[in-house]
Amino acid sequence: MAGRREVEKWAPGPVEPERRTVSYAHTRTLVRLLPALLIAAGVCYDLLSPKDFTAAPFFTAAALVAAPLFSLGATVCTGIVGTAAMALVHLRFAFDVGAVTEVVTVGTVAGLAIVINRLVSLGNARLASAREIAEAAQRAVLPEPAGRIGGLDIAARYVAAQADAFIGGDLYAVQDTPHGVRLVLGDVRGKGMGAVGTVAVVIGAFREAAEHEATLEAVAQRLERALAREGVRRDSVEIFEGFTTAVLAEIPHGAQVVRLVNRGHPGPLLLHGDGTVRTLAAADPSLPLGMGELGGRPDRAQEEALPGGAVLLLHTDGLSEARDERGVFFDPVGQLSGRVFAGPDELLDELVDDVHRYTGGRSTDDMALLAVRRP
Repeated sequence: MAGRREVEKWAPGPVEPERRTVSYAHTRTLVRLLPALLIAAGVCYDLLSPKDFTAAPFFTAAALVAAPLFSLGATVCTGIVGTAAMALVHLRFAFDVGAVTEVVTVGTVAGLAIVINRLVSLGNARLASAREIAEAAQRAVLPEPAGRIGGLDIAARYVAAQADAFIGGDLYAVQDTPHGVRLVLGDVRGKGMGAVGTVAVVIGAFREAAEHEATLEAVAQRLERALAREGVRRDSVEIFEGFTTAVLAEIPHGAQVVRLVNRGHPGPLLLHGDGTVRTLAAADPSLPLGMGELGGRPDRAQEEALPGGAVLLLHTDGLSEARDERGVFFDPVGQLSGRVFAGPDELLDELVDDVHRYTGGRSTDDMALLAVRRP
């Protein structure tokens, strides 16, 4: 409860996203009622207006509005009702050539609305298939880690900035090895399928290196070489100019410490059981992965205490660079300080909600979060 009260203190306009959601729901309901309202308005207009005035635009609009919103059956019914209503309102007068023309026009537009409905339904089916493929690709490239690995509680979240996007350039992986539980979280420069391909290369190399390399520094070097090979294989300027910021972590079995190698990435956060939050800034930072040809100092792992009950939070810059409507960056240390969470899952759920409220749902970058707690 204390954590919730703190969120209420700092969140700018906390009810704004809810108001926006309610307004969208009301608008959608009104739009779905629009065909019936248009037909009713057309009948009233034709009954109350002189003979030379026509309500045909109301009836044709009803069918066209129904086409992208309703099922085939509902669209057909709307077209039939609109055409019948057009015919019935003319029964007050002589059913002349003008009346026949108007009825035929409404019926023709109703037929076109049925064609539009089928095209929209076909497009929606293709979109749903593409989404299923994207979800399958995400599960293959970026599988959700188990909730408990090597005696540690694990939770991960991937929040895409673009609606309905499932996969991008952020990555994470957790693996239990003879050397301890090893983790990687990173952010690939660029977007699109090129970034997804790099994610697959990094995670694949990490899983192999984490199992066999004796030190975390050696794991980082394996990732560096894997990206270099991929750049040569693709023979692409974009790959050669690209890079991946990453944090690698190692939590030895039975030891209350964590070793870190930071490759140009935001420092992880350490949340203690008493609500204290500290950034584990890199004491000896190295260049991002993929920039090894530029030289720089060799990797050196730094060791930090990881006491029981503490949570290690790795994140991409989608968290630290989230902005509110005034352009002010989100401060994860300030927002998490003084709050205690039941576990990694609860931490990430509330953190994602906090960022959503802070930005008003206007995030511009993907956000990957990985939380590890020693029970």
